[in-house]
Formats: sequence, structure tokens, C-alpha cells
Amino acid sequence: MTASPNITRTIFRETAALAEKTALVDESRQITYGQLAEAVTCLATVLKEAGVRPLDRVAFLCPDCIDYVLLSLAILSLDAAVVPIAPGLMSDECAVLQKQMDVHHVLSIAVEPQSTPPAPAGHTIRNTTCLTRTFLLSARCPLRLMPDGYAAINPAFIRFSSGTTGASKGVVLSHATILDRTDAADQGLHITSADTIGWVLSMSFHFVVTILLFLRKGATIILCGSPMPDALIDAVHKHPLTVLYASPLHYRLLALAKTLTPEHFARLRMAVSTAIKLPEAVAQNFHARFGIHLTEAYGIIEVGLPFIHQPQTLCYDGRLGKPLPDYALRLAENGEVLIRGKGLFDAYFWPWQTRESCQPGGWFHTGDLGEISEDGSLTLIGRCKTVINSSGMKIFPQEVEEVLNQYPEIAESLVFGEPHPEYGQLPSAKLVLKECAAGLDMTALRAFCRARLALHKIPKTFTCVPALEKTASGKIRRS
Repeated sequence: MTASPNITRTIFRETAALAEKTALVDESRQITYGQLAEAVTCLATVLKEAGVRPLDRVAFLCPDCIDYVLLSLAILSLDAAVVPIAPGLMSDECAVLQKQMDVHHVLSIAVEPQSTPPAPAGHTIRNTTCLTRTFLLSARCPLRLMPDGYAAINPAFIRFSSGTTGASKGVVLSHATILDRTDAADQGLHITSADTIGWVLSMSFHFVVTILLFLRKGATIILCGSPMPDALIDAVHKHPLTVLYASPLHYRLLALAKTLTPEHFARLRMAVSTAIKLPEAVAQNFHARFGIHLTEAYGIIEVGLPFIHQPQTLCYDGRLGKPLPDYALRLAENGEVLIRGKGLFDAYFWPWQTRESCQPGGWFHTGDLGEISEDGSLTLIGRCKTVINSSGMKIFPQEVEEVLNQYPEIAESLVFGEPHPEYGQLPSAKLVLKECAAGLDMTALRAFCRARLALHKIPKTFTCVPALEKTASGKIRRS
């Protein structure tokens, strides 16, 4: 009987001959591939003894660092599923995520008990030879039965996304799917063990395809996300990077760094911009400073990285070129971009929907509007979904509106994305006040939001309006 695929075991098998090669560098700490395998094996034993079992869902909250990689691989090695929780979420948001994903365990950095409330009970995960932090694994009793087909999928990751309806869902990715989509992405990235990669993005949003691909290929990953931009500039000074994987904001900051010269990028073969559409001005400024054309990657959690486009000119007007070999492309009647191919998601977790049941013909509806040229190249021209993309972080308008509508003076609200040259979009809100409201204290409203929403979800502008436009059925009209 053939064993089910497992991404952690695959990484160890594919890098077995690279035991002395540096895998990860984080500030003054670094770890080789041999040490990586030993640490993950050790931590997996600790997690197993603490109660983590195959198919368990483990909510994982950790800042971006080597510990994040070690514990993620350890969870995956046990055939349990990682449910990443982004740092910065408020406690209420974390609780909702844990409830919707019906997790079995919560793994987070242990906090020293101070006064009330008392620290939650659980297993302390402490190993000074592996981890630089102490973690707490707390058990949670699932409230629902395992969905039909869940075990057969062999889930590895479950991550929030907009799905096809604009409502927040958990995207289920199996080990086999992750292996397929990393293989597909590498046809555009061509990663090898000779690569040294500068990494600045949030692992909670960008771990699955790229970090796991880089590890499969035996590359060295330089974690240089905090503090920004000092850590990134310092990494460029210290390490001969061959690949840089970042957002447009990071490239803008690099172009402004007075201490950097083209010589610092002498070995750079690819500078990939992702998370949001690359503004043409950012690409032009980076090229003017360092003589490097930026490569634009178009990623979707349900799909992977179907486009990795490196234009030969400084034209960044939404053109993404042709899809990678393992993907097919077409447009719906309304111009929405549809994609199918290797490594598409396996299911939505809640409510449970398999890929086959919500994806007729295998085509995924991206929510983006586009045009396809005669040679098969894609150009994005807009959005047909309401989900807001701010620096690669998805914001669901309905979630923010639920918070705003709890405010005493607000009758109803509409949250939408405003275009921004660096962040892609920023959330804004239109508010209708109750008749009894004398006015609106914006400072108090922002404090109310900060107590209930992650910072990136809070609208940057609030506009009071007499009424919101409605559809014939009485629903708020969303453009």
C-alpha cells in the first residue's frame, strides 16, 4: 500500500543530500537542512505526545520567524492540518476563526500570567535546541462531525479566503495539492539549491506555495521582514540574494534606500512582486535605481501561482502574460477570469463544499475581470468581487460592516475598497446615522473598531451619507 503524500516528508527526502546547506536565516540565527529535519522530528514527537493526531486542525499563531517554519512542518509531518492565524487579529476575530474552522488545538506563544484572566491550560512546548520561544498547545473540543470526504482529502492547510461568494470561508489544501502547485509554480520560478532568497511577506498568507517550494528545492531563505525596512535593507547588504520575493511596497522602499547600489543586486536573477497589482511607477523607479526589471506574480489561495510574468519593457498596466504550462485560461461572459489546472484547492471547509461541487468543469472563478489577446496573454482590468485586497491581505466588507453596525449611532454601513498606489486597495466606509444620533465622534468610532478588528481592516475614511443605494429586493447595492 502506497503511503499518502506528505509535504514535510517530501522536503526531507528531496533535501537529504543537503544536510550541511543553510536552510533558514533569521537575524543572528541560522539553521541547516540537517538541523531542520532534526528539529522538526523532535517537535513532532512533542506535539504527538501532547495530543496532536492525524486529521486534527491546529490553529497556529506565531510571528514570522524560524520557529514558524519548524512548528508548521512538525504539525504537517503528523498529517494534521495547519490553520494559520495572522498576527494582528483581535481576540474576538481569533475566536471566530477557531469556531468556524472547528479546530482541535490552538498553538500560540505562551504569555506569562499576570492578573486576571488566568492563562489557559495546555501543554507547554519548550525546546531550547529547537525553538527560541515558548509555545502553549491548548486543546479544544470540536463541535461538529468531520465532513464527508474530509479524511480522504488528507488536509494540510485550511486558510480563510473569500471563496466564490465573497463570504469568508476556509480553503482546504491537501498535501497532494501543495505538491502539485509547488511543482507548477516552479515552472516560472526555477528555484535551485544555489538560490538565496530574500523573504519579507507574511507567512500567514504566503507560506504554502513559496516557502514550501523554496525548501523543497534546497534554497537558502533569508527572513528579513521586521523591522521594516531596516531588516530588508540589512539583508541586501549582508547576503548575495539571487531571488527577492516581496510586495510593491517593499520595492518602493528599496528604491528609496540611499545606501543601496546596483552592486548590491549583482547576483539577483529575479525580483518578484506579488500580493497586489504592481504600480508602473514603482517598477520604473526600481529599474532606474538598480537596472532590474521586476517580475509580477499573480497568486490566488484557491489556485496557487498561475502567472509569473517578467516583461521585457517597463510596461506594467495589468498585463500578466500567458499562464504557466500547468494552467488553462478563459473568460466568462461577463469578462471574469476563469482558471483551471494543477494544484487547485480541494474544498471549502465551512460550509463544507468540495471543489467538484462548486467548480463546474474544473474552472475557478477568480473575481477579476480581464482581457485575453490573440496570443493567449491576459490583462487584468478590474474586479467583480467585493472582497478588498490590501497588500495581499483579504478584507471582507460584510465582516467590517457587522462591527460598524454595532456602534450605537450607526444605522447601517457600506464598506468598499478605494484604489491605492502602494497597497492596492484600502477599506473605506459610508455610514448612515440613526435618526436619534446627534453626530459622530470619529475618535470614539476608531477606538471602537480597534478593539474589535485587526488594524488593516479598519476603514481609513468614514463618510456620513443620508442613505445607501438599495437593490429592488432591499439589499445594499455594491458596485
